[in-house]
Amino acid sequence: MIGQCKSIQLLREQIAKVAAMDTNVIIYGETGCGKELVAQCLHQASERQRGQFVAINCGAIPENLFESELFGHEAGAFTGAVKRRIGKLELADKGTLFLDEIESMPLAMQVKVLRVLQDHVVERVGSNQPITIDLRVIAAAKEELRQHAEFRQDLFYRLNVAQLYLPPLRERGDDILLLFEHFCVQVKPTWRSLSEADRLALLTYRWPGNVRELRNVALRYALDDSISVGEILASCPGMTEEEASAGLPLAIQVHNFERKVIAQALHRHQGNISEVMKELDLPRRTLNQKMQKFGLLRGDFTAQEE
Repeated sequence: MIGQCKSIQLLREQIAKVAAMDTNVIIYGETGCGKELVAQCLHQASERQRGQFVAINCGAIPENLFESELFGHEAGAFTGAVKRRIGKLELADKGTLFLDEIESMPLAMQVKVLRVLQDHVVERVGSNQPITIDLRVIAAAKEELRQHAEFRQDLFYRLNVAQLYLPPLRERGDDILLLFEHFCVQVKPTWRSLSEADRLALLTYRWPGNVRELRNVALRYALDDSISVGEILASCPGMTEEEASAGLPLAIQVHNFERKVIAQALHRHQGNISEVMKELDLPRRTLNQKMQKFGLLRGDFTAQEE
């Protein structure tokens, strides 16, 4: 786990302690913080490391397939069940089952999972043969399960033996730069170094997608030598222009605004440089320099004959 901030150092200590306890655990953290990575660290540091680490995202499974996914099924148990399938609970025997986004688990399935935690027995769909299992359950959630109206309290108490909290990336300071470098080196060992503006952009951006978003930005930066970090952040999908600009340094915001103004003028005048010079009150040489700097080509704005 990469990071030197105090919260990550404390988390490492907690992982070592909790791993040795062999109890159920709930990991809390925003989307993209690395909850599955923490669960894997718990598994690898525990006596169950020789068993399987089985992960399942509860928010990605249709409700009608949930039971088959967790418990497995026998051939002919339902339409389309042409052969026996071993469920995730059974696969995790002697190992660890990681239930991500457990707050999305349907209520009916919560009852069945609770029974498994109590009795340590599963039955495949279409079978009445009990199968004894021994596993550790690590659950992950974006919000406190205690306050979640549609999550059973009895299941919560079964899982809530130990808790771990992951800090959002925006609270991890220089760890952002360490992680960014790590991701860049993974894809391109000779990646270009960061400018001061790029470093500032990384440290002041709010990172709504946390480490997952940082990784995507790092990969794009490493693979495209013509783009700055600020430009990548300003174009992050799902972010409004105001949201994207809010976390950027002034120099980056000015850069993006200036590019937008020139591009709009070129569009209005269909690439007519003389008209753009008049509107923006810029000498031709200055306008050409800025267009080159921003990657704006006159031909992209001229009217095309049909």
